[in-house]
Amino acid sequence: MDTSNLLFAETHEWVRVADEGGERVATIGISAHAVEQLGDLTFLESAEEGSTVAAGEPFGEVESVKATSDMYSPVDGVIIAVNRDLTNKLDVLNSDPYGEGWIVKVRLTDDGALKRLLDYDTYQKQVVEHGG
Repeated sequence: MDTSNLLFAETHEWVRVADEGGERVATIGISAHAVEQLGDLTFLESAEEGSTVAAGEPFGEVESVKATSDMYSPVDGVIIAVNRDLTNKLDVLNSDPYGEGWIVKVRLTDDGALKRLLDYDTYQKQVVEHGG
């Protein structure tokens, strides 16, 4: 997967922004590093379509045999799609976290939060330097 067009939050969520139907849409997931740190995933829950999300605020949680972790929105907007296929196929987060492993799509209401996100190389450096 080409990660050059992804941005990352320090909390290990990724975002890909694209124009879809004249709107700026952010596809959001969790990083391969986050999935690896969590271990065997057992449950995923996200906010529903139509919910408003704010950068830095939780939009759901992911559970593993090790821990339960909140997922934080890297952007401001309204959820327009939820990847319901993940409910029964959490292994997709291991095999394709940056593609089929997307969690929600958000119609952006403000681009400002994007400026605080990290590119892939900077994110990887953070992971190595700070252990996540």
